[in-house]
Amino acid sequence: QVQLVESGGGLVQAGGSLRLSCTASGRQFSGRAMGWFRQAPGKEREFGAGISWNGSSTDYADSVKGRFTISRDNAKNVVYLQMNSLKPEDTAVYYCSASRYGMVTKNGDEYDYWGQGTQVTVSS
Repeated sequence: QVQLVESGGGLVQAGGSLRLSCTASGRQFSGRAMGWFRQAPGKEREFGAGISWNGSSTDYADSVKGRFTISRDNAKNVVYLQMNSLKPEDTAVYYCSASRYGMVTKNGDEYDYWGQGTQVTVSS
Protein backbone atom coordinates (compact mmCIF):
# COMPACT_ATOMS: atom_id res chain seq x y z
CA GLN A 1 0.00 0.00 0.00
CA VAL A 2 1.07 3.58 -0.73
CA GLN A 3 -0.67 6.55 0.82
CA LEU A 4 -0.32 9.90 -0.93
CA VAL A 5 -1.00 13.36 0.50
CA GLU A 6 -0.80 16.48 -1.65
CA SER A 7 -0.17 20.01 -0.44
CA GLY A 8 0.71 23.41 -1.82
CA GLY A 9 -2.40 24.29 -3.77
CA GLY A 10 -4.08 27.67 -3.54
CA LEU A 11 -5.14 30.82 -5.34
CA VAL A 12 -2.64 32.63 -7.55
CA GLN A 13 -2.81 35.30 -10.21
CA ALA A 14 -2.08 34.52 -13.83
CA GLY A 15 1.65 34.52 -14.44
CA GLY A 16 2.39 33.42 -10.91
CA SER A 17 3.92 30.23 -9.55
CA LEU A 18 3.03 27.44 -7.14
CA ARG A 19 4.86 24.35 -5.98
CA LEU A 20 2.85 21.26 -5.18
CA SER A 21 4.22 18.53 -2.94
CA CYS A 22 3.13 14.93 -2.61
CA THR A 23 4.30 12.99 0.43
CA ALA A 24 4.12 9.21 0.22
CA SER A 25 4.00 6.70 3.02
CA GLY A 26 4.16 2.96 2.86
CA ARG A 27 6.53 0.68 1.09
CA GLN A 28 7.60 0.55 -2.54
CA PHE A 29 7.48 4.28 -3.22
CA SER A 30 10.98 4.48 -4.67
CA GLY A 31 10.35 1.75 -7.23
CA ARG A 32 7.31 3.41 -8.76
CA ALA A 33 6.91 6.06 -11.39
CA MET A 34 4.88 9.01 -10.11
CA GLY A 35 2.48 11.31 -11.86
CA TRP A 36 0.50 14.49 -11.46
CA PHE A 37 -2.95 14.53 -13.03
CA ARG A 38 -5.54 17.28 -12.97
CA GLN A 39 -9.28 17.60 -13.37
CA ALA A 40 -11.09 20.84 -14.11
CA PRO A 41 -14.83 21.25 -13.45
CA GLY A 42 -16.86 19.52 -16.13
CA LYS A 43 -13.80 17.96 -17.75
CA GLU A 44 -12.16 14.58 -17.65
CA ARG A 45 -9.05 13.93 -15.63
CA GLU A 46 -5.93 14.52 -17.69
CA PHE A 47 -2.26 13.69 -17.37
CA GLY A 48 -0.04 16.62 -16.45
CA ALA A 49 3.44 15.32 -15.67
CA GLY A 50 5.21 12.08 -14.82
CA ILE A 51 8.59 10.96 -13.55
CA SER A 52 10.28 7.57 -13.58
CA TRP A 53 11.22 5.70 -10.41
CA ASN A 54 14.74 7.13 -10.28
CA GLY A 55 13.99 10.54 -11.74
CA SER A 56 15.97 9.91 -14.92
CA SER A 57 12.97 10.29 -17.22
CA THR A 58 10.11 12.78 -17.24
CA ASP A 59 7.15 13.44 -19.49
CA TYR A 60 4.70 16.32 -19.76
CA ALA A 61 1.41 17.14 -21.38
CA ASP A 62 1.84 19.59 -24.23
CA SER A 63 -0.30 22.10 -22.36
CA VAL A 64 2.22 22.39 -19.50
CA LYS A 65 5.51 21.65 -21.23
CA GLY A 66 8.05 24.38 -20.59
CA ARG A 67 6.09 25.76 -17.64
CA PHE A 68 5.84 22.84 -15.19
CA THR A 69 8.67 20.75 -13.76
CA ILE A 70 8.25 17.46 -11.93
CA SER A 71 10.91 16.15 -9.57
CA ARG A 72 11.24 13.64 -6.75
CA ASP A 73 13.31 12.97 -3.66
CA ASN A 74 13.25 9.25 -2.91
CA ALA A 75 15.11 9.74 0.36
CA LYS A 76 12.21 11.86 1.61
CA ASN A 77 9.41 10.03 -0.26
CA VAL A 78 8.28 13.28 -1.87
CA VAL A 79 7.32 14.29 -5.39
CA TYR A 80 7.12 17.93 -6.44
CA LEU A 81 5.42 19.84 -9.21
CA GLN A 82 6.82 23.30 -9.81
CA MET A 83 4.29 25.32 -11.79
CA ASN A 84 5.39 28.60 -13.37
CA SER A 85 3.67 31.06 -15.70
CA LEU A 86 0.30 29.82 -14.54
CA LYS A 87 -2.74 30.44 -16.69
CA PRO A 88 -6.47 30.51 -15.79
CA GLU A 89 -6.87 27.28 -17.79
CA ASP A 90 -4.55 25.56 -15.28
CA THR A 91 -7.32 25.85 -12.69
CA ALA A 92 -8.16 22.33 -11.52
CA VAL A 93 -7.87 19.82 -8.73
CA TYR A 94 -4.39 18.32 -8.94
CA TYR A 95 -3.87 14.68 -7.98
CA CYS A 96 -0.66 12.88 -7.18
CA SER A 97 -0.51 9.24 -8.24
CA ALA A 98 1.78 6.23 -8.00
CA SER A 99 2.17 3.91 -10.97
CA ARG A 100 2.48 0.14 -10.81
CA TYR A 101 5.48 0.47 -13.12
CA GLY A 102 8.90 2.05 -12.80
CA MET A 103 8.91 3.88 -16.13
CA VAL A 104 6.81 6.98 -16.63
CA THR A 105 3.42 6.55 -18.29
CA LYS A 106 0.65 8.94 -19.29
CA ASN A 107 -2.05 6.30 -18.91
CA GLY A 108 -4.04 6.90 -15.75
CA ASP A 109 -5.18 3.27 -15.73
CA GLU A 110 -1.61 2.26 -14.98
CA TYR A 111 -1.58 4.17 -11.69
CA ASP A 112 -2.64 2.22 -8.64
CA TYR A 113 -2.70 4.85 -5.89
CA TRP A 114 -4.11 8.36 -5.76
CA GLY A 115 -4.06 11.24 -3.32
CA GLN A 116 -7.13 13.20 -2.28
CA GLY A 117 -6.24 16.15 -4.51
CA THR A 118 -5.36 19.79 -3.96
CA GLN A 119 -7.16 22.74 -5.54
CA VAL A 120 -5.25 25.15 -7.76
CA THR A 121 -7.09 28.29 -8.84
CA VAL A 122 -5.53 30.79 -11.23
CA SER A 123 -7.27 34.15 -11.52
CA SER A 124 -7.06 36.32 -14.62
